[in-house]
Amino acid sequence: MKIFFKPYSVILFSSLCLASIGIRSAFAENKAIATFAGGCFWCVEALFDAIPGVLATTSGYCGGTLANPTYHQVSSGGTGHTEAVQVVYDEHQVRYAKLLRQFWINIDPTTAHGQFCDHGDQYRPEIFVHTPDQRLAAETTLRQLQQSKPFPESVAVAITDAKTFYPAEESHQDYHHKNPLRYQYYRFNCGRDNRLKSLWDGYDSNLLIKGIAR
Repeated sequence: MKIFFKPYSVILFSSLCLASIGIRSAFAENKAIATFAGGCFWCVEALFDAIPGVLATTSGYCGGTLANPTYHQVSSGGTGHTEAVQVVYDEHQVRYAKLLRQFWINIDPTTAHGQFCDHGDQYRPEIFVHTPDQRLAAETTLRQLQQSKPFPESVAVAITDAKTFYPAEESHQDYHHKNPLRYQYYRFNCGRDNRLKSLWDGYDSNLLIKGIAR
């Protein structure tokens, strides 16, 4: 789990109290949640951690029926869950459309039941939408990808209403920070970056979000 804090400084104590109330109110108003599944959640969490305006990320499980699943249960298959990452972001700093764009160009949209070296429904790519606006934006990017895609295969990514999100065990949170060498070793051997280059090299990703207001 990654959480980012920004320092605020004021001179007078009374101003600090008033400012803190305003900050909390603005944070509550501006904060939004997005949920994405793009294969191994270590890689997806690292992706969104790097985007300015993202306030927190949590690796976990979504899309299935088993309550409070464990990593072993999900990775064994049969729970209906897929590895996913929940993203908390400031809508005034980053648009949902940008999150969608970064999601698309960092997955293999042509594979429905797995990603890269990880195979099985527990690694399926999926966009879990939380609001009608998110669904509209996600479906727009899907349609525009289908029209402009740089690869011949069909796009096989589902867009579904968000279900209960279950955080993964602590050992999986911030894995790219806690275990950078193991993370890079896994990512390299999984062939993720080579496959992404073969899919997206030279593609103008702005085509995905053309005309999306948010």
